[in-house]
Amino acid sequence: MGRSVARRTIENALRRLGLTAVAGVDEVGRGCLAGPVVAAAVVLDPRRHIPGLADSKVVPVQERETLYATIVTAAKAWAVASVEPVEIDRLNIHRASLWAMREAVLGLIPLPEVVIVDAFRIPDLPLPQRGIVKGDRRCAAIAAASIVAKVTRDRMMHELHRLDPRFGFDHHKGYATREHLDAVARHGYSAAHRRSFRPPSLFDRDDALAALEPDRETDC
Repeated sequence: MGRSVARRTIENALRRLGLTAVAGVDEVGRGCLAGPVVAAAVVLDPRRHIPGLADSKVVPVQERETLYATIVTAAKAWAVASVEPVEIDRLNIHRASLWAMREAVLGLIPLPEVVIVDAFRIPDLPLPQRGIVKGDRRCAAIAAASIVAKVTRDRMMHELHRLDPRFGFDHHKGYATREHLDAVARHGYSAAHRRSFRPPSLFDRDDALAALEPDRETDC
């Protein structure tokens, strides 16, 4: 069975109401032990269809890269914003994610007429918005934003790996995989780690990993 492809149904309905600039917004990196949380906002051009848009988590690496290149070329506007670990620890991850999404939207030139967001509404956003449950699977603009955010963050994690290869950030991208937890047990935290995210201790690590296994991040 093929993956579910995001549609433009909601965006088209908004355009029929006269709202032609519809921004999709999503973030990646909420559940990581290390690295930034990254948000992207994308306004797709309704005249330039991009086939294959889907939730970034189900798109293979090379296809994500190809889609990223197409999105940033074909979109009417796009922007990204990120929050580093020290600020995530200060704000908490939920507030940091919302801040990154707000900054990504406000970074669009020109600003959109309406914003559709994966799951959440963004506080203090001076634009009409709508939260869409499972929006990264359902809405093409949100799926595009998820791909832009994911590729951007993965590139950041590859750079962190280049600077400090002890933790294997190029493989797990900061998620709590066995490889990552083993590296934390050996080396402790790095500057890229979120101090407010306590990894499992050596005693309960295997149980925690078993619970995380279905959602484990890999480099795919």
